[in-house]
Amino acid sequence: MRRSRGLAAALTLALAGTCTAMGLGLVEEAAAITPPVAFTADELPTWQVNGVVWALAEAGDQVFVGGTFSAVRPPDGAAGTEQEAVNFATLDAATGAPTACKLSFTVGSGTATVRALALSPDKATLYAGGYFGAVNGTPVSSLAAIDVASCTVKTDFRPAFAATVRALAVTGDTVYAGGDFLTVAGQTRERFAAVAAADGALKPFTANADEPGRAVELTPDGQHVLLGGDFFTVGGTNSHALAVVDATSGAVTKAYPGFIETNSVVKDIATDATGFYTGNEGTGGGVFDGRIALNLSDFGQRWRDTCLGATQAVLPYQDVLYSASHAHDCSGIGEFPDGQRHHLLAQPTTATGKLGWAPDTNDGIGEGIGPRAMAVGAKGGVQYLWVGGEFTTVNGAAQQSLTRFASTGDTGAPSVPVTSAVSFKPGEVQVRWRTSLDLDDSRLTYKVYRNGSATPIATVEADSLFFRRPQASWTDTTVTAGQSYTYRVTATDAAGNTSALSATASVTVPASADAYPSAVRTDGAQLFWRYDESALPFVADSSDGNQSGVHLNAPALRQTPGAVTGASTAIGFNGTDTQVYGDRRQNVGSTYSIETWFKTNTTTGGKLIGFGNNQARGSSQYDKHIYMTNDGRLVYGVYSGGTHTVTTAAAYNDNQWHHVVATQGPGGMTLYVDGAQKGTLGFTAHENFAGYWHVGGDSLGGWPDRPVSEYWAGQLDETAVYPTVLSAAQVQNHHTLASAPADSVVEVQAAEDTYANAGAPSTNYGTSGSLAVRGTSFYASYLRFNLPAAPAGTVLKSATLSVKTSTMAGAGTTDTVSVLPVTGSWTEAGTTYANRPALGSPALGSFAGVPDGSAVQTTGLDKATVAGALGSAYSLALSSAGTDALWLWSSEAAANEGGPKLTLTFGAP
Repeated sequence: MRRSRGLAAALTLALAGTCTAMGLGLVEEAAAITPPVAFTADELPTWQVNGVVWALAEAGDQVFVGGTFSAVRPPDGAAGTEQEAVNFATLDAATGAPTACKLSFTVGSGTATVRALALSPDKATLYAGGYFGAVNGTPVSSLAAIDVASCTVKTDFRPAFAATVRALAVTGDTVYAGGDFLTVAGQTRERFAAVAAADGALKPFTANADEPGRAVELTPDGQHVLLGGDFFTVGGTNSHALAVVDATSGAVTKAYPGFIETNSVVKDIATDATGFYTGNEGTGGGVFDGRIALNLSDFGQRWRDTCLGATQAVLPYQDVLYSASHAHDCSGIGEFPDGQRHHLLAQPTTATGKLGWAPDTNDGIGEGIGPRAMAVGAKGGVQYLWVGGEFTTVNGAAQQSLTRFASTGDTGAPSVPVTSAVSFKPGEVQVRWRTSLDLDDSRLTYKVYRNGSATPIATVEADSLFFRRPQASWTDTTVTAGQSYTYRVTATDAAGNTSALSATASVTVPASADAYPSAVRTDGAQLFWRYDESALPFVADSSDGNQSGVHLNAPALRQTPGAVTGASTAIGFNGTDTQVYGDRRQNVGSTYSIETWFKTNTTTGGKLIGFGNNQARGSSQYDKHIYMTNDGRLVYGVYSGGTHTVTTAAAYNDNQWHHVVATQGPGGMTLYVDGAQKGTLGFTAHENFAGYWHVGGDSLGGWPDRPVSEYWAGQLDETAVYPTVLSAAQVQNHHTLASAPADSVVEVQAAEDTYANAGAPSTNYGTSGSLAVRGTSFYASYLRFNLPAAPAGTVLKSATLSVKTSTMAGAGTTDTVSVLPVTGSWTEAGTTYANRPALGSPALGSFAGVPDGSAVQTTGLDKATVAGALGSAYSLALSSAGTDALWLWSSEAAANEGGPKLTLTFGAP
């Protein structure tokens, strides 16, 4: 151990009671981070070592670092030069720079190392354990006492340990040690021992273990010692990896036979006022790599976190358990599946669920473990969480083996939301975005901006974690049919750090309901992926279930034509490694329907859609899927004690769009293709496990007619999942609606635009980047559009005019601006106030006041009047009777500004 955790707990409680008097302000500062997390995830500049850090301890604004290294150097890019530091360094808690205290731990033969650091309760003496024979030339034997004030070895402390000391815990009069040793001062003490804190004299405490000791901790009352390590017996009692013994005699108080897997060990133990916590590491299959919380009242288990990933250190602080590991699979407790490693985590001391704190390192050098030690230091009213180990990066930046995080100064902004927008019917736009990632804030505030306005139209709060970033959405019900809108979203954390604006999501509100997606939503889809995204990695859910997806290995986006008539696009998969997986872990009941459209000419088969227990890696549990055989037949299957399948007789790899639906419920399994039933099976069971929906690929091992490829080569579109059994009529209706005529939208930019100014009656403004409107003194703007003819078999269903206010101060107006027909002739290059064209009536539309701030404004136009002008050049004017000028961008403005635009929607009569 690095220090006495009983002392740490006492210090924490003392600070909590006196923080006001001391001016620490801990609660106020930490409130900027999602509670109960106490530290930001922003790494601070810290000197680094050239080896491995095994131990940390703090006292008097100093942090002591022990390990296997020979030098410390400044952070990358910082001033300073490398300094010698032989297995030990002392750094300032607030600056991260070396102090004047320098000690060298050496050995005559072999490699010296410092493996444990612990302080006396008064923090006047630092005890260091490891494998070494001298400190600054003073002979010692793997355990030394250092006077903190003078930074000198205490020569009257002379215990004799015959092998490596790996763990320490200290009281006022006793030092407890664990490690590899079999004797101390020539007497038998196997792996655990106790010596006098003053002179190192051996104490009667005897807790002999058959394998190495790796962790020693005292209960807060000082009555018991908690032992951890590789052992299977302590004092002759069967107790693997963990034991509680009497602090005086070493006799076993609580044994744990069979409590921890035989191929796993305890690497660290820490305590707080109510319990103790173990960090565990295993080797091979079926290991226990996570954390256990146990009660001090009865030494029984409170909870067990079964995440896989070799936990090296645990640190309880203000009701949060911080841990150092390389956790890569927390599916056993309902969190992330096997995949990417995560090295620093936090969870409540009362439960297993992870909190929103996840700064990260890499595995680093040596054994490739990552972080190995943790400690909290304080200076100037700020708390610092120090982390040491063998990593070489922190949050993606170069930094070796040491880093730290503060209780104040959260500066990291959330990631930029990935946003999309869709409208299925008049009067409604659904704005969707993938929730952002913030490494120390799990509850973020999202602001939705419409048409470039600087004022948000909506504010939404949503939770996200690094392994769970669900879709958030907001529905705009203040939109007008036929008009186009743009949306952008920002994310803000509790400290006020705000992301950049998302990319713009554009949408045109239809004049009538879009038949196919409206039917899917009406029939109860709880996942509906339409694949209309233009950017990776977010797949929006168009249902109300917010079950978004994630692109893996960059499938091809916006493939045309899609399966459904209209503007919707498809997604393409390469048959090798591309897929989409769901972002929500869930259980699927015994009643469901899965639906998708597909197009392929593959002869290697592959999975179209299915349910599996992993995300980015192949699943080990998988069923409720549809896959294609090498010869193009479709197979729908579930698993329950064996595979149960329905297979089509015909092949469908003809490079044409086809519709497939699979259902299971009380009546069994049914497979439909192109609206027709192709097979049934009276089987109602399935494998019940938590997992994710996959499209485009996942495991298929053990299934009949298994294709050459588990991955799909071809296109997919309109994937939906329902919690009910779709009827044959609903399936047929979906198939029919896909080919129903859809509305088409045409956007027409102004071919000419200018304005007239009574104050300069002979001046032409045809080359100006601006347009102006005012009644007194007079400005009027003139716009000409070359209108297309209606597509064959369609009529004009709506027409809207969009303009964008300029960035000048006061560009908006409080007056009503009318859109009028132009009856006189005019040209962009020749029109002035003196020769301005005549205007007609009635008005085609109007803007009832326009707010300041550069933003797009839209108004509907009289449909019959515009329809009569289709196929010709048509002119409009913007006019006002008031005195407050409106300033707009013209078509001559910079490319990234918005000139006047007509949006025309055509559809079936």
